[in-house]
Amino acid sequence: MELPKVNIAVIGVICSSLGGFVWYASEQASIISNLEETVSVLDAKSNTTDKINMIRDIDQNKDNINDLWDDVDSLAGVMTDLIKLQARVAILEKTVEFTRRDGM
Repeated sequence: MELPKVNIAVIGVICSSLGGFVWYASEQASIISNLEETVSVLDAKSNTTDKINMIRDIDQNKDNINDLWDDVDSLAGVMTDLIKLQARVAILEKTVEFTRRDGM
């Protein structure tokens, strides 16, 4: 039994194709590895930025709440003063009404 004759050019093409495929696959693996590393770095930066923003927002909200309580305290003081003033006006009105009835 005689083996078929194979042209050396065909063997060369097949070997170079296999070599090219191996080179292409290793390049793709390297690119994917670099991209995964870049994504992990960006993810870490994003998490850090989110934490910094969250801390800043919490501090700002604390200040806003403190300002709001100051405003509420001021409003409560104004309302108390208003109630006292209304009570004085009511007493004055009753005094005027009483003095008119009394004839003075």
